Amino acid sequence: MKMLVTGGAGFIGSHLCEALLQRGDEVFVIDDLSTGRVDNIAQLQDDKAFHFEVGSILDFAQLEALVKRVDFIFHLAAVVGVKKIIEVPVDTIEINVLGSHNVLNLAARYRKPCLIASTSEVYGKSTKHPFTEDDDAVYGPTTKSRWSYACSKAIDEFLALAYHNAQGLPVVIARLFNTTGPRQTGRYGMVLPRFVDQALRGQPITVFGNGRQRRCFADVSDAVGALQQLADHPAAIGQVFNVGNPEEISIGELAKLVRKLTGSDSEIRFIPYDEAYQPGFEDMNRRVPNIAKISKLVGYKPKVKLHEIVTRIIESKRWEPSASVEVPVTADLQPHSLRPGAGE
Repeated sequence: MKMLVTGGAGFIGSHLCEALLQRGDEVFVIDDLSTGRVDNIAQLQDDKAFHFEVGSILDFAQLEALVKRVDFIFHLAAVVGVKKIIEVPVDTIEINVLGSHNVLNLAARYRKPCLIASTSEVYGKSTKHPFTEDDDAVYGPTTKSRWSYACSKAIDEFLALAYHNAQGLPVVIARLFNTTGPRQTGRYGMVLPRFVDQALRGQPITVFGNGRQRRCFADVSDAVGALQQLADHPAAIGQVFNVGNPEEISIGELAKLVRKLTGSDSEIRFIPYDEAYQPGFEDMNRRVPNIAKISKLVGYKPKVKLHEIVTRIIESKRWEPSASVEVPVTADLQPHSLRPGAGE
């Protein structure tokens, strides 16, 4: 099949592209490189079944040309990372909402099935645990920009289901819970790669908040496998699924685990949220997925345990050039200069 992956140069997107190519699909990618990296897909560039364009999902004409060519759409493009969301609040809303509207509008127009990558953030600061797909969402006030991401992704879900119910668009929604693994960067607030980077460099491991907040981390290989299974299963259409690993750990304990597995003597330093992000920043104490629904439908069961997840990230970071970890794509790298066949 011919697959379009929006955000395919990103962390999860690049792993998904690899998996699709390995099973024999032809893959088309659009990515604006705001958080994605050419390094993530460099190993795919020589594959004749891989096609990469630098561009935005806000560019309707460019997106339309791609949608018309493919059989299925994996929509992963979004502004991600707490730090990034706070830094570019307008982009967060416009790209996540208007960009997703473009994708769904074109998917419906050309009758292309679509999987929407959503997030556990849509549950907001609900205190019910574990989260199940039909639970209520609880958000903070609109004066806290931190919640704009959660709301924008919730709107994406509403819109996708509206297209399904009103126009019969085959759509599946996957709510990802803290997916992590090789190639993920810590630049935008992703906690595990940031901890590993700091430990390997002998820098203080900075824990935001009191460290007692609890999270669940899923390996990217498990998440990508789940996305493929959901995309392939006809009974998933019109449904929402949690995708994650229920294994819990506190962020303070995670910092200690990273320090132990890296053999680092880094200090663990606690930074108040007000200093790490912005005054009055709000967070949730626990975020745990109930994965019974996806397990029942496709037999999904996370294979990679937390200890192995951390070990894999450590090993990938040891071999990763420091420049590719720390240096973002600069503004003077124009899209045309990065198109395949134009100097790339």
